[in-house]
Amino acid sequence: PQRALHRVVAAHLWVMSMAVSRASSCCVLPRLITAQPRPRRLHTNNHVRRDFGLGRKTTKPTLTLRAAASTSSQMGAGGPIAGAVVVADTARVASSGAEIPLLGLGTWKLPKADTAALVCAAITRGWRHIDCACDYGNEAEVGAGIRAALDAGVCTREELWVTSKLWNTYHAPEHVRAACAKSLEDLGLQYLDLYHVHFPISLKYVPFEQRYPPEWVHDPAGPNPVMVYAPVPIAQTWGAMEALVDEGLVKHIGVCNFGVSLLTDLMASARIPPAVLQIESHPYLCQDFLVQWAQQHGVHVTCFSPLGSASYVEMGWTKPTEGAIHEGCVQEAAAAHGATPGQVLLRWGTQRGCSLIPKTSRPERLEENIGIFAKENTFTLSAAEMAAISALDRNKRYNDPAEFCKGMGGPCPIYN
Repeated sequence: PQRALHRVVAAHLWVMSMAVSRASSCCVLPRLITAQPRPRRLHTNNHVRRDFGLGRKTTKPTLTLRAAASTSSQMGAGGPIAGAVVVADTARVASSGAEIPLLGLGTWKLPKADTAALVCAAITRGWRHIDCACDYGNEAEVGAGIRAALDAGVCTREELWVTSKLWNTYHAPEHVRAACAKSLEDLGLQYLDLYHVHFPISLKYVPFEQRYPPEWVHDPAGPNPVMVYAPVPIAQTWGAMEALVDEGLVKHIGVCNFGVSLLTDLMASARIPPAVLQIESHPYLCQDFLVQWAQQHGVHVTCFSPLGSASYVEMGWTKPTEGAIHEGCVQEAAAAHGATPGQVLLRWGTQRGCSLIPKTSRPERLEENIGIFAKENTFTLSAAEMAAISALDRNKRYNDPAEFCKGMGGPCPIYN
């Protein structure tokens, strides 16, 4: 199965490269791996995968990167040209001192058929932060992309930051470890850099063999397909999350979609406080007070949907013409700095001290997005430009279970 996944990765890298080569004169993606400096020394060791109690142990040879030279960046219009590697700046996680890359690849809604190749291409281009989740249904494909990049000697596992998330149906303490182990197994990893509680919503347990990922509705085939809640206190879930850190399965634990009241209550009893808070944030939903509160209390903030509405058009939750990317102040800043409007929005987010996880299924966007960290293209928004973009705030939330859960027995207004 692993070799088959590698063949899939290679095939999709070729297809994606053809799209890029037709769109521009840049080098095609299959050359990206060969364009990397060859490691000076590789050695093979027999690595025993832990089965985490889910299956038998397997032994397979792996390649470990001993040393590699760096690659300098070259710039073209709107970003680095092919052959250049740009690695994102990092922020320090207060609870551990670890460095989290400020730009991560979001994998929500990535088509399974394209995921492995896109992840491999992203890592090859310098992306070192990958954001995953059980609920996204593509962790096995993400893992295949990671493994292809590691096997090619692009980087080491220790240079990556991989995040996953505990789904709502696994909040009971007896299910937390198994859920984490399932994500690790699918990703083909020994540990996660960060494991989040995905939502402050506890739903009735669904066994892996019954349905995985279980999604929101408890019984989709039933006469009344709705969510079924489970009364699990978040403190109990968190205790099981802390045990994952103790065991070495995860390095950090965090929460998504929490507000100050939930964070305050959690931190009052937590033995290991949340290291990271992941929230929706973009110019239409700045959430400045929440961001400031978290940062003041030593919790790093990661923002999903940092470009705003683009991810929600295909779901019918917004219109193609809506979005901060079209705003005059964003367009003006892009023209002033020789950047794209998307790069301006990403720079606005990172200047707030947040890490961002934009999602794209287009290889050329990988280069555009990470291009904000290329030395030849570095720019800083002025205080006036930052203020103008922040003034676009209209408390517009796109990903809200108060809205999308209405047809599933909701609403579920966790932000009220």
